[in-house]
Amino acid sequence: MFLSIISIAIVFLTIFLLIKQFETRMVLISSGLVLCLLSNDVESAFKAFSNYMSSANLIMAICSSMGFAMVMKYTKCDLNLVQILSKPLSKLGFFLIPMAVIVTYTINIAIPSAAGCAAAVGATLIPLLISSRVHPAIAGSAVLCGTIGSLLSPGLSHNPFVAEMSHLNVVDLIIRHSPYSITIGFIAAISLAFIAYIRKEFNVNNIIKSEDTLDLIKIKPNVFYAIAPFVPLVILVIANLNIINGLKVNVPTAMIIGSIYAMAITRLNPNEGTKSFFKGMGDAYGGILGIIIAAAVFSQGLKSSGLIEQFICILINHPHLARWGGTIGPFLMGIMTGSGDAAAYAFNSTVTLKAELLGYQIPDLGMAVAISGALGRTMSPIAGSVIVCAGIAGISPFELAKRTSLGMFLSVLFIATCML
Repeated sequence: MFLSIISIAIVFLTIFLLIKQFETRMVLISSGLVLCLLSNDVESAFKAFSNYMSSANLIMAICSSMGFAMVMKYTKCDLNLVQILSKPLSKLGFFLIPMAVIVTYTINIAIPSAAGCAAAVGATLIPLLISSRVHPAIAGSAVLCGTIGSLLSPGLSHNPFVAEMSHLNVVDLIIRHSPYSITIGFIAAISLAFIAYIRKEFNVNNIIKSEDTLDLIKIKPNVFYAIAPFVPLVILVIANLNIINGLKVNVPTAMIIGSIYAMAITRLNPNEGTKSFFKGMGDAYGGILGIIIAAAVFSQGLKSSGLIEQFICILINHPHLARWGGTIGPFLMGIMTGSGDAAAYAFNSTVTLKAELLGYQIPDLGMAVAISGALGRTMSPIAGSVIVCAGIAGISPFELAKRTSLGMFLSVLFIATCML
């Protein structure tokens, strides 16, 4: 009983430190080690660290995807894609707002980093929206709402993470949750258009534009450059659907082929392109995989303390609580910390493994948790993507958070009630 009370106190302290923006990996690893130490099971914490540190499937999928993303940034293929898709938008009138969300959502599939996509897309789309007399807060929110499109990307770390737990192919997992992920994109787009209409933030006169919003990227778009971000995705879909008999391609292979295509079509320095690819891989290991490893140590601490076993017993007796604990929990953590990843990884590596005892399937509960965390992040004023969009629009991040909140709240309710 005493151990349980101390363990719960440590969990609340962990949440508090994350909210206060202490280094996520430090907080999770430290908390996990303390919990294991109190449980006289320190060895298991180091074992969890080692196991996830060398998880081949996660390393290959996540690192190669981020390496490809860095090549897209080096070659500016991502900016060509943004320029080509944004040009037709200027003639859409009021429908420019939801279409901006959809365009960003589509690009985010190919550029899975929320902050990276926000920077690439926002530099063009936000000034375009403002010049069309859309309020800067709505302009920034339109791009921000679209940054949930990465849910459909093989490069999003949660997809290979949950796929490995579920013993599924990454593309099969994406196909499974795509109806829900696509629906929340439309919910976000329609909700933001509704907010703009109610607040009368379309056809706004006398908009004060910051220097950032006037700094448009001046490039002549090339359609062959623009398709480069989608090359790995197309290859993976073709291989998964068996359109070409005998073709089997994994995520790293697709990402390498996509990178080679980008370097060949742009004819840029292959030495620098190779450096960019491996820099992206290194950043992914230190950043994304670092959080996964840290969350694994924290999860092991929760298991060793007995809290997970007690929590699962409560959920088995009251399975309806898993629906809300697995969605509202990561959603709130995403809002408070600016990232729903820590909560999602911790929940998925512990509770989701027992999903069938709760009446759910692992891939469904696992991705519901991941999606909810992403929705919370999208309305957090301290999230990187929110700060990027707010900076380009020249307004406070809190103004964006207020306008995305309706769509994100409706979306998490949809995930909780329809996906689970």
